[in-house]
Amino acid sequence: MKKIKSHFQFSNQQRNGIFLLFIIIIAVQCIYAFVDFSSNTSPVETNEIDLLRKELDSLRLVEIENSKPKIYPFNPNYITDYKGYTLGMTIEEIDRLHQFRESNQWVNSAKQFQEVTKVSDSLFNKISPYFKFPDWVTNPKAKTNTFKNPFSNNDKPKTFDQKIDLNKATVSQLQKVYGVGEKLSQRIVKYRTKYGGFIADVELMEVYGLMPEVVDRIKNDFTVKTPRTIKTYNLNTATRDELVLIKYIDYEIANNIIEERTLREGFESFEELTKIEDFPIKKLEIIKLYLRL
Repeated sequence: MKKIKSHFQFSNQQRNGIFLLFIIIIAVQCIYAFVDFSSNTSPVETNEIDLLRKELDSLRLVEIENSKPKIYPFNPNYITDYKGYTLGMTIEEIDRLHQFRESNQWVNSAKQFQEVTKVSDSLFNKISPYFKFPDWVTNPKAKTNTFKNPFSNNDKPKTFDQKIDLNKATVSQLQKVYGVGEKLSQRIVKYRTKYGGFIADVELMEVYGLMPEVVDRIKNDFTVKTPRTIKTYNLNTATRDELVLIKYIDYEIANNIIEERTLREGFESFEELTKIEDFPIKKLEIIKLYLRL
């Protein structure tokens, strides 16, 4: 009995420990009984999270769409290898276009572009709305009637020696050409005086108001025999600052010329300039006056 009784005899420190343990057990049981440990997320909060996730997804899609390269209106005749690649064209399709252009032919409609390149309908429908052709292609003017110069008594073309020097012709001499009146003859002389003389006959096209058929009539009786002296530039070595000194060539076109020249490792003919983006094709004959190969 003494041994059994000894097991139930505790010191003050032991009794305090047992009492504290008893209180802890009761506290844990109360917490477990009265505290709800289930999820606190309400259906309303779940809906808000879903809406926020959808909004983030939509913003992500917008960002992806904005990061895609934008397409601006362009002339399909001047599609380079890089431009064609960014549009989604294959190498074969780009080569077909370049071969067509190298044969000195032009794409004048969206339908003709697909016939030449054989691009798929899906790609064609995607890029064709951005095609931009020159006004003379989209809005061709009716051909004007040509007139024979009534002042010319000789139907046989004149030789170089028989023609009058355009840089020395008087206003009255110019007025003898059919279609050249008082105002046009004065403009021709004024242009000649402003620039110190004509370089070549083609400069007549620079005189305001002179129609192509009138220019042809003038060249029947007049030609440049004493051209003014100008500085010319080697197309394959000219710098950008030199190229911009040429009429109708700005810094952007000069940069495009140098880039194309680098890709081709030099130009072989002036006609290759027509393949450069934004090049003023109609002014090629004037620009050629200031270039050499």
